[in-house]
Amino acid sequence: MDERVVEQAVTALRAGQPVVVPTDTVYGLCAYPHRPEPARRMYKLKGRPEAQPTALLAIDLQTLFECVPELRGRAAKQARALLPGPFTLIFPNPALRYRWLTGDRPETIGVRVPKLSGPGRAVLNAVGAVAGTSANLPGKPDPRTLDEVPAEIREACSALVDGGELPGTPSTVIDLTGPVPTIVREGAARAEEALTRLGALV
Repeated sequence: MDERVVEQAVTALRAGQPVVVPTDTVYGLCAYPHRPEPARRMYKLKGRPEAQPTALLAIDLQTLFECVPELRGRAAKQARALLPGPFTLIFPNPALRYRWLTGDRPETIGVRVPKLSGPGRAVLNAVGAVAGTSANLPGKPDPRTLDEVPAEIREACSALVDGGELPGTPSTVIDLTGPVPTIVREGAARAEEALTRLGALV
């Protein structure tokens, strides 16, 4: 692991600059999540409309619950049932936190606690949480390697963290804001297994 690159990525994130970081699924275009400007830079770089939500990625469940304290009771149980892992979970967001990440659904928020190792874990461990989206252009394949990240994204980022070849399938997205879980996107994890785990909660 190149500790110099990890340190460079951490410094860039804290300064509000976009970076590319390996997750447990694909390479992510990441930004400091706690201020709107870094998120807007990330959206502009990807060519992503700001009306489209972006997930909040946390290093662990404790950090996630600190970022979104309203995830209590059943929501906390649901999060613990599936995270860490290759899931994006959409929860109610009654306090309207992270308005610059929630797009046109400010009353909800998408969260991840990826199962990380190596340099990706080192970066997230240092900053606690990031805003993250696949480091691709809209409609293009999700990058499995750093070389598959589009050149225009790589050139505009302040740090590129290489984690080798990743699985290349994005996270499974589950909406937990309604009376029953809804699969928004089948991805890296089997949705059927996730629904079974959620259904076992009391």
